[in-house]
Amino acid sequence: MKYNVRGENIEVTQAIREYVEKKIGKLERYFETTEGVTVHVNLKVYNDKQSKIEVTIPMPQIVLRAEERHDDMYAAIDLVVDKLERQIRKHKTKVNRKMREKEANGVTLTTTAPVATEEHEEEEFEVVRTKRFSLKPMDSEEAILQMNMLGHNFYVFINAETNRTNVVYKRKDGKYGLIEAN
Repeated sequence: MKYNVRGENIEVTQAIREYVEKKIGKLERYFETTEGVTVHVNLKVYNDKQSKIEVTIPMPQIVLRAEERHDDMYAAIDLVVDKLERQIRKHKTKVNRKMREKEANGVTLTTTAPVATEEHEEEEFEVVRTKRFSLKPMDSEEAILQMNMLGHNFYVFINAETNRTNVVYKRKDGKYGLIEAN
């Protein structure tokens, strides 16, 4: 894996860089190949002296992403690696379960998805409610107003300019984000 380590309000020292590469490098054991994979690491330090680490690992079948805040940068790195490891195990369990179901139905499935070496059963995701509604064309400002009026932290709408499905959401910093579908 290649590493792209950036710092905001912090100088990325050689010691921090090596620690990041050592800890995230342990995740390589879960994959058959990590050739051509670039790990994007963003380290931040805020005015309240809290450290934040964001890690994104884009791979052909899955994008792994985690972030963590802590008073100690090294502890934050450890915690984010634990989160990524849990994501990998969940994905592996899901892939293996689908493969077993396909084989049980008489269909053999081969996958190029990253496969972990350990076998851990994780909780399953269960959809407990389904909503259907018509999407109204509007701009992002109107969508934010609708979201706030409903008391939700996201809102799905049709962008009146592009005629595509978009999502506005409230960020942890209190600002708003917009997701545009391609």
